[in-house]
Amino acid sequence: MQRTLFEAEHEEFRELVRTFVTKECQPHHEEWERAGVVDRSAWRRAGEMGLLGLTVPEQYGGAGLSDPRYDVIVTEELAFGGITGLGLSLHNELLAPYLVGLTSDAQKARWLPGYCSGETVTAIAMSEPGAGSDLRGIRTTALRDGDHFVVNGAKTFISNGLLADLVVVAVKTDPGAGRGSLSLLAVERGTPGFERGRKLDKVGLRAQDTAELFFSDARVPATNLLGEEHRGLHYLMRNLAAERLSIAVGSVASARRAQELTRQYVRSRTAFGTTIGSFQNTRFVLAALHARTLAVQALVDGCVQARIAGTLTPQDAAAAKLLATELEFDAVDAGVQLHGGYGWMEEYPIARMYRDVRITRIFGGSSEIMKEVVGRALRLDDPAAP
Repeated sequence: MQRTLFEAEHEEFRELVRTFVTKECQPHHEEWERAGVVDRSAWRRAGEMGLLGLTVPEQYGGAGLSDPRYDVIVTEELAFGGITGLGLSLHNELLAPYLVGLTSDAQKARWLPGYCSGETVTAIAMSEPGAGSDLRGIRTTALRDGDHFVVNGAKTFISNGLLADLVVVAVKTDPGAGRGSLSLLAVERGTPGFERGRKLDKVGLRAQDTAELFFSDARVPATNLLGEEHRGLHYLMRNLAAERLSIAVGSVASARRAQELTRQYVRSRTAFGTTIGSFQNTRFVLAALHARTLAVQALVDGCVQARIAGTLTPQDAAAAKLLATELEFDAVDAGVQLHGGYGWMEEYPIARMYRDVRITRIFGGSSEIMKEVVGRALRLDDPAAP
């Protein structure tokens, strides 16, 4: 089915991104996986090629674009290329609403040029040892002391945690205020009392540095407050739909990659005197996955269009993430099965995908949370609901 989401200028941009992936990422990805972190030169090269800060105003070094389809293309091409370590989507999509939408002119001038050039790698720190999907369970505090906030607490599962030069941290600035207690602070590398913990030893996504962050009486200037104090929960919830849609975009692209790898394999692998692809079971498995992919891609593309129109709802984004990540896992799992023993060998991309994709049903809100978001929108407990 022909997709209608993109126009000619988007496809030209896709070629640029594809060139970046094939020349600047794929030759180095195995090295990044061994090191457990992406080399900073890749970030700088992405900046040089104009792939960072797509929504940042041109005066700060960005592209000044308001069209999220360009971010979609970056996410898709990284997924198509099997690049799991370079967190451009996190940097471009998840951080932009905070660093572009909530910053003063002085903050923009201070942080955005490096954000666009790749010199300043970013991260967002919400999850804590006792608070994952439950943002209201955050315990990290930031208490005002003159012209500083004194931050104490810990964060975990932070993508880009080791590389990050600027971290948007969710903190409680008024621990007794309940829902209105959260605020967002931009914490810079080198802040006294701010330390990185261990690089977490993950099952997959081995090239992506994921770390613990610790704050022990870290003194953060009050001028690093993003937006209004005590409005942090509102800002975080407002941006969750876009985050979940971004995950859905990457997951359906990954599902398409898994199916392509599997189709190539079953066309050449023989058993019992014929190719595996000639077996009815193989055709049925891949036909069912292909049909699901068409449907999920249409949903995801529709959500992108809704985001462009400003009508994307949290429940639609949750539905897209739920279906896309479940499809992704099923496509990779079927690919491993159809590869047979070779599907369990690290030298085959489908095996590496198997360990990498499992997390997508967890981060950004687990599949169970997505069902809860969609379920609540159905208002099943309200007899008067339409």
